[in-house]
Amino acid sequence: MPLLQAVMKYKERVIEIKSGSPLLPSETRAGSKGIYLLPNLLTTGALFCGFYAVLSGFSGKYELAGIAIFVALFFDGLDGRVARLTNTESDFGRQYDSLSDMVSFGIAPAVVSYGWGLGTLGKFGFAAAFVYSSCAALRLARYNVLAETSGSNDFTGLPSPVAAALVAGLVWSTHALTMSFELVILGMLVTVTAGLLMVSNFKYPGFKEVDFRGKVPFFVIFSVVMGFVVISIDPARILFAIAVIFSTYAPVKILYLSAKRRLMHREGD
Repeated sequence: MPLLQAVMKYKERVIEIKSGSPLLPSETRAGSKGIYLLPNLLTTGALFCGFYAVLSGFSGKYELAGIAIFVALFFDGLDGRVARLTNTESDFGRQYDSLSDMVSFGIAPAVVSYGWGLGTLGKFGFAAAFVYSSCAALRLARYNVLAETSGSNDFTGLPSPVAAALVAGLVWSTHALTMSFELVILGMLVTVTAGLLMVSNFKYPGFKEVDFRGKVPFFVIFSVVMGFVVISIDPARILFAIAVIFSTYAPVKILYLSAKRRLMHREGD
């Protein structure tokens, strides 16, 4: 027995030297297994809401579908921040979040918008829905690649949750209106524009520098409370308006800076 124990300790020491880091007893026996519960539970909530939105879209319940997509957006905003705050980030969590985003913000808005009115346009409506869905997939794939190499706090292209908010906000805020050809055309333009903005090179703020563990002035908390009050007045239209403002922020900024440079150049001449 003493000889066998000595041999086992020698093997563990060899493994420790080769790996370059000391191994815990649990790691030598079973390796690093398991996933973090809390952030992945939030991601599962977002996935469930996206799946529910798809089923609601099939059933013609477009108001519930729009609400479900916004709830998914809420869960998606929490999972990554909770993972960073609790130091529970993992490769599994990042991949799971990306797949959840594809369902909730790539497939669900396209299916809901198609059933809401794009389907009446025939092949054009189908093409618009597919453009959105495929652009969401490309956007998520690009984000996964850039996240490993880029240290910027900004997003390249419109984030998929905001693009989904554009489409879902339009559907939610107009579900009670009488469907018209003009409204359907507007929906097609919004859906295609949201998709193209996702794969654009516009820079959108990521708000990653916000420290949720630090102290803030009282006015900040007051502003958040007032924001919830304003949204509660007409959630569908106000959330849709916020999505529109954020989506147009980057293009408008580029146009403004370009016009400003041209004006300064003319004054210099």
